[in-house]
Amino acid sequence: MAKKDAPPRWDRKMQQRLARGEAAALGELYDRFASLVHGLAHRVLGDERAADGITREVFVHVWEHPEAYDPKQGPLRSWVAGLTHRLAVQRLRATETAALTRGAEGSTEELERKVRHASVAARADYIVQSMPTPLRAALELAYFQRRDYRQAAADLSITEDEARRRLRLGLQLLSTAHDTGAPGAPPGYGGAA
Repeated sequence: MAKKDAPPRWDRKMQQRLARGEAAALGELYDRFASLVHGLAHRVLGDERAADGITREVFVHVWEHPEAYDPKQGPLRSWVAGLTHRLAVQRLRATETAALTRGAEGSTEELERKVRHASVAARADYIVQSMPTPLRAALELAYFQRRDYRQAAADLSITEDEARRRLRLGLQLLSTAHDTGAPGAPPGYGGAA
């Protein structure tokens, strides 16, 4: 059995391939994580074009600095999500600060509130995307289709006890989005950056 703290093989191999400058590795990484990166950036920034820009920045950074990822520190997915979050929050702060400087309505306190809100929302999105499919399916039925645990159990062809367990676990994971050092949040993903 592998060591508990051993990084996933795919992550180590990808980091090595990127370090060797394999363009195909960047393509694979993009295919795997582009929707995650764009979704998190859009959640923080609320703007499609800005999210596109952050997506480009993230993959350029990964390409130019593959050594910045240390597989021993956690999954590549979490590192990419943390990088996305950090760059998106920096962009949000810069954009909002520039607007305040030009005389737009608002205050620095409102800016920090907006950044915190965007960070929590992005962490919640990341947690939902990362949770096991059975938990996510139960939460989606409950939230989007307004199913109670009995209806979710019937829809998923599971027992009511299992439906309650999945909903409870999913909600517990989701509740960590407010915690800056949450177990569901990627390393370096806490706080507003």
